[in-house]
Order: sequence, then C-alpha cells, then structure tokens
Amino acid sequence: MKAQAEPCPSETFDESQNPDLAVAARVLAVEAEALNTLARSLDGRFIEAVELLAGIKGRVVVTGMGKSGHIARKIVATLASTGTPAQFVHPGEASHGDLGMVTDQDAVIALSNSGNTLELSDIITYAKRFSIPMIAMTAKAESALAEAADVPLILPAAPEACPMGLAPTTSTTMMLALGDALAVTLLDRKGFSASDFRLLHPGGTLGKHLLRVSELMHGRETLPLCSPDTVMSEAILIMTEGHFGCVGIVDEAGRLIGIITDGDLRRHMDDALLSCKARDVMTASPRTIRASALAAEAVAFMNTSSPPFLCVFVVDEEASPDVPVGILHMHDCLRAGVV
Repeated sequence: MKAQAEPCPSETFDESQNPDLAVAARVLAVEAEALNTLARSLDGRFIEAVELLAGIKGRVVVTGMGKSGHIARKIVATLASTGTPAQFVHPGEASHGDLGMVTDQDAVIALSNSGNTLELSDIITYAKRFSIPMIAMTAKAESALAEAADVPLILPAAPEACPMGLAPTTSTTMMLALGDALAVTLLDRKGFSASDFRLLHPGGTLGKHLLRVSELMHGRETLPLCSPDTVMSEAILIMTEGHFGCVGIVDEAGRLIGIITDGDLRRHMDDALLSCKARDVMTASPRTIRASALAAEAVAFMNTSSPPFLCVFVVDEEASPDVPVGILHMHDCLRAGVV
C-alpha cells in the first residue's frame, strides 16, 4: 500500500477544515507576495539612498507616525546594531522642540504609507530649510512626502492583508523589510565584522557566543610553566598552585613543547615519579588555541578532542605561535555562559 503524500500548504490550511489557519495562511501569502514584488521593484533610487546614508557624518534620523512610527523605531534599532548610528524622532514631539535633535550632519528617513501624514510636515519643512537630505518610504509617488524627498523609495502597489484593506499590515511589512535591506546593505559596504557586532551586542546569548578566548583566558602572570629539566616533585607543586590541573613545559626560548596533566601523572605513577624530570613525563606537542578564537570554538575544541580535556594553553599565532600567552579552563567558558 502506498504511503499517503504529505499535504501541501494549501491543503493543510483548507478553510473548510480550519478557518483560522486559512486566514493566517492568506495573510502570510499576501505579505510574502508583496515582499517579492518589492524585491523586484528595487532600482537606482535604492542605490541613491544607500549612497546618501553612507556619506553622512551624523546620524540617520528615522521618523513616522502611528504604525509607521513603530516600524521606524525598529529600523533605528537595526541600523544602530549593525554599525550605522541612528535615532528615532517622533514627528509630534519634533514640532515641540525635538527638531533640535536633527542636525545638518544627519539624514532623515520619513515613513508614511499615504505620504500625506500631517504630523510629518514640520520635520519635512525643517529638513528642506537646512538642506538635510531626506529619504521617503511611501506608497504614493505623487504625495507631499515623496515630492519633498531627495530620494523617494516608492512601495509597490499591494493590498493590505486586512480583509477590509484598512489596517496597516502589508504596507508596514514592506517598510520594515526595506529598512532591513538598507541596514544590511550599509553593513556589507562597511565590512562590518563579527568583532564589530560583538562590541555592540555585549549582553545576551548573542554576546556570549561572540566572546573571544582572549577575553576569558588567564594571562601570562598566572601560567603554570616549568622547564623540561624541572624535577617532578617541583613540577607537581607548580601544577597544584596553578589550580588548572596541568603544567606547561617550555624551552629556553619560552616555546611550549609539552604538557603534564593529571592523566600523565596517573600513567607514570610509581616510586620513582617524584625524582623524574618533566621531560620524561610530559606529553609532547600539546594542542593549543588562538587568542583570537571565539570562546564557543574553544569549548567545541576541548569537548570534541579525544580524549576531551578541561584546559588548553592559548597562543598568539601572529606574534609567536609556540609561546603561550594565556590558559583557558572549561569552567571559565561555563561561567561566562558559553556552552
């Protein structure tokens, strides 16, 4: 007997089976089609907008009223978190003093689906008066906002997902996506890196994943090190005082040539152990990790090694790949929330 084929989305959301899912599926389909249309409509005006924003010395001031204002705030947050300084100015408050937040070093992005939002008039007039470049996001090419803007970004015609065609849904989704497109294009143009991202996202799960080994490691002053000719009675003392469960063996040039761990001690446990030299007990050519590596990479490195280990010496590959500059314990990563 043939296995029954998985139902396609249209079958899954059949209105006769579940009207709520049918409504939800229709909303998403309408908005998805609008985004596809928006992507196809991008032209030279989008490039002009990117050039304008990339060339300013100040901030990107984003403004909008009502639902457009909520979208404007999200665009500001995305711009700021990806390396483009930005701030939201409420158009109503702008008319009562907050225009002072906008300088001639800035650029304005104004959002209005109709393009004729009365509350935007003062900030539009202010931008024109002081030659502050302005980008418009609107669905109406012949609106007051579009005509006043230096770069009008016109949203393609698309129905609102609301069955009455009134509630801002599709239009705000397109504005949000267009804001994301501007932010990410600027990010790409600037060569914004994971390290830059980490500086702006020090908290939360994302910040923890972007921590570097150099930020968690113990520095040179705490390194448990000894020479190959150190007797094991002394090497064990150094190992115990370090609280890392290991001691690194370095040559005269300070290069790491071996490591002694608890496992090495157990393997060499006999009456002669304390009188042995470190070179006789160490594991040669120990694995190390770069100071610039992500802490998450170090955790994976320690966990997937065979056998796994809890401590690893850190090196600066650019300065000297064989000289230890720090040591990282698994517990350091766990305390920082890196798993």
